Amino acid sequence: MTAEALAGELRLPLLVVRLEALLTRYMGETSAKLRLVFDETIRRRGVYLFDEFDAVGGRRTATNDVGEMRRVLNSFLQFMEEPASTDSVILAATNHPELLDPALQRRFDEVLRFDMPSPGEICEVIRNHLRPMKCPRIAWKRVVEAGQGLSQAELARAADEAAKSVLLSESDTVRTDDLLRQIAARHEMRNVFSGGQDTVR
Repeated sequence: MTAEALAGELRLPLLVVRLEALLTRYMGETSAKLRLVFDETIRRRGVYLFDEFDAVGGRRTATNDVGEMRRVLNSFLQFMEEPASTDSVILAATNHPELLDPALQRRFDEVLRFDMPSPGEICEVIRNHLRPMKCPRIAWKRVVEAGQGLSQAELARAADEAAKSVLLSESDTVRTDDLLRQIAARHEMRNVFSGGQDTVR
C-alpha cells in the first residue's frame, strides 16, 4: 500500500518485481535477470517494488545460505551502486528485517518501520474500508479492543469481509458483531500461522 501511495504521489507507474520469476536454480541466471530489472529502471522511470525482499537480501553469513544467493545479493548491491540516468525509486519490503544483510543499509536512503496501529489508527483503517456501507451504531471501543495486535492489512481484510458478508445478506448496514466476528477470524488465522502462540481475541 505504501508503494502504491508513493507511486501515486509521484505520478509514476508502480512495477512489482516478481521474485518467483526472478529466482531460478541455474547458476548465474538470477543475477542476469536482476541485471535486466535494473536496466529497466534506467529505461523506464517508475517505482520498483521488491516484496518479501529477505528472499534476495538475506545475510551472507547465514548458515543455511546457498552460494548462489550470496552472489545474487552481491549483484544487487553492485547494481544499487551504479549511477542511474533516471529518477526511478527502488523499494524493498520485508516482514523480517533481522534477516537482511547489514550492507543493504548503506544502499537505501530511507528505512521505514511500520508498527502495529494505534487505537485511533485501528478505528480509521476499519472506517475507511467500510465505506460506503452504513455503520451507525458501532461499539467502536469494543472493536478497537478486539483489533489490538492486528496489522493494518489484517484490519482492512476484516472490514472488507464484514462488508461482504453484510452485502451477501442483502443489507447495507454493518453492525458491531459483524466486525467482531471477522476480527476474531483474523486473530485465529494469525494464531494458526504462528503455531498457536498468539491469543485469539
